[in-house]
Amino acid sequence: MTRSIYGFTAETLAGEPAPLANYQGKVLLIVNTASKCGFTPQYEGLEALHRKYADRGLVVMGFPCNQFGAQEPGDATEIASFCSLTYDVTFPVMSKIDVNGPSAHPLYAWLKSQKGGVLGSAIKWNFTKFLVSRDGRVIGRYPPTAAPQSLERAIEAAL
Repeated sequence: MTRSIYGFTAETLAGEPAPLANYQGKVLLIVNTASKCGFTPQYEGLEALHRKYADRGLVVMGFPCNQFGAQEPGDATEIASFCSLTYDVTFPVMSKIDVNGPSAHPLYAWLKSQKGGVLGSAIKWNFTKFLVSRDGRVIGRYPPTAAPQSLERAIEAAL
């Protein structure tokens, strides 16, 4: 198993490969997202963090997931449109993935192995957040109920 996040590749909403090695030296905030969830307004806070700290090296990355209450039913075009039109999202949003179970994306299998949750390693709901250091290690895991702004102190420390 890889020791850092940089061994993984995600896929953009446009279907292009997005090697996480491209983000080496950055602080990453990785979030499984959904457009029809009670936590969906967190897109606004995530975008605010992205804009506030991007010039210091923070990259917020959204990973849409339909595993919780079928709250991300759209295809890539619908997801991109929703993120752009509703929340003016400029941070990278990747293609829809599974975060739990046998078809979980390898990145999420690794993230969960690095930082388990309160009730085990499985992701419990949309908008679970992982903070990754500049050297590719998971330094924090935050529940869906953690507002993006509540992570500012941890983000500042990582930057």
